[in-house]
Amino acid sequence: MSDPVSKQPGQRRDEGVEPPKGVESPWVLLRSAGFHPFIFKRMIRAVDPAAGAGDVVNLYDRNHTLFGRALYSPDSQIALRVLAYGNEAVDDTFWQSRLGRAVAFRRRLRLDEVTDAYRLVHAEGDGLSGLIVERYADCLVFELFSIGMYQRCQMFAGALADVLGPPRSLDFLVRDGAEWRTVVRADERIERIEGFKVPDSKRRAVGPVTVREHGIRYRVDVSAGHKTGFFCDQRDNRRRFAEFCDGAEVLDLCCYTGGFGLCAKVLGHASEVTSVDLDEKAIAIARKNVNLNQTRINLVHSDAFIYLRQMIANGRQYDCVVCDPSKFAPSRAGIEEALKKYRDLNGLALQVVRPGGVLLTCSCSGLVTRPMFVEAIRNGARYAKRQIQVFDQTGAAADHPVMLNCPESEYLKAVWCRVL
Repeated sequence: MSDPVSKQPGQRRDEGVEPPKGVESPWVLLRSAGFHPFIFKRMIRAVDPAAGAGDVVNLYDRNHTLFGRALYSPDSQIALRVLAYGNEAVDDTFWQSRLGRAVAFRRRLRLDEVTDAYRLVHAEGDGLSGLIVERYADCLVFELFSIGMYQRCQMFAGALADVLGPPRSLDFLVRDGAEWRTVVRADERIERIEGFKVPDSKRRAVGPVTVREHGIRYRVDVSAGHKTGFFCDQRDNRRRFAEFCDGAEVLDLCCYTGGFGLCAKVLGHASEVTSVDLDEKAIAIARKNVNLNQTRINLVHSDAFIYLRQMIANGRQYDCVVCDPSKFAPSRAGIEEALKKYRDLNGLALQVVRPGGVLLTCSCSGLVTRPMFVEAIRNGARYAKRQIQVFDQTGAAADHPVMLNCPESEYLKAVWCRVL
C-alpha cells in the first residue's frame, strides 16, 4: 500500500507511516512528546496533508494517543505551539477563556492603581504561545510570533475589548462609547519565518500614546519603538532602584526612553542623572519624557561601551549605575558571544561605581540563564578588580508570569550589586 502521508518541506518523517484509524483531521504524528509548548520539526513524524499554516491541529504520540492541540507553522523550526493537552477543545470558548483568565489575573494584581501600561497576555506564560498583548492607556498593542496568532488577531482584539470594557487611564476618563485602539506588530525576521506580513495600516494605526507609571508620565511610540514601545517588565525594578538614589549621582546605561533615569530623578530625588543610549530616536523620546515630567536629566547619544571607557579615562564615578542592554543572544549560536559582551559591559560599568555604590545590571536574553549571567558578572568583576556583594536577584514584574514547562519565558534577569 502506498504511503498517503505527504512529506512537508524540510520535515522528517518515517517511511511507510499511515495515520491510525480514528485519528481526527487535521492531525500530526509526533516522534516524541514533551510538555514544553514548542515542538520542533525534528520531533514530528508525519503531518496530515490537510493541515494548513495557522491551523489548530490534533497531536498524537507514538502510541497514537491524543496528546493535545497546537497551532501549526510548516515553515518555522518551531512547527507546533502547544495550546492544550489531552482532549481540551480549542474553539471560540477556549480563546475567550484564556484571554479572560489573563485579564482577571492582571486585575487581581491591582495594576490599574499604579499604571495604565502593563502586559495583558504574556505568550507561553499565559498559555498562549506566540501572542503578546500590552495595554498602553486606551491602546492595545499586539506583538505576534506565529502565523496562527496573526490569523486570529482581529478576533482577539474583539474578545479583549469585551472583557476589558471601556478603556480608562490614569490621566482621563474616556467618553462613553469609546473603543480600544489597536496596533499589530511583528519582527521582520518572525514574519519571514512564519510566512505572514502585518500591513502598515495595522502596524502604524496609532501615534504616540501617553501613559503613567508610579506617577511618572511617559510617551510611548507604539508603532515604531522597540518591541511594543515600552518595557513594562522593568516596572518594579525601576521603582526599587529609585529608593537607592536620594541625593545620588546616577548613570543610566542603555536607557532607551529614560525609564530608570526618570524614576531615579523624580521618585528617588537623585542630585544628578545621566542617561545614555545609542538609539538616537530613543534619546529623542527620552527628551520628551524629561520635559513631560518637568525635570532635568543629562541625555547622551552614545554607545555604552565607548561612553564607559571615556568615563574611566576621565576618572568619573557615580553612586548608582543601572545597565539594561538590549538582547545580546538572539539564538543559541549567539550565547557565547553574548556572555563575552555581558562580561565586558559589566567589567566597565563596575569601574565607574563609587565604593559602596549600587550597580543594577540586567539581561533580557532568555537563552542566557541566570547562572550564566551571574558568572559573566563575576568575570567582569575580576577584570575590573572590584569586589561586589549581590544582595538581591529579581526579574520581570508580575504581569509577566512564567510557566514552569517553559523556563525561557523567565527571560529578564536583574542582579543587584553593592560595589566595594
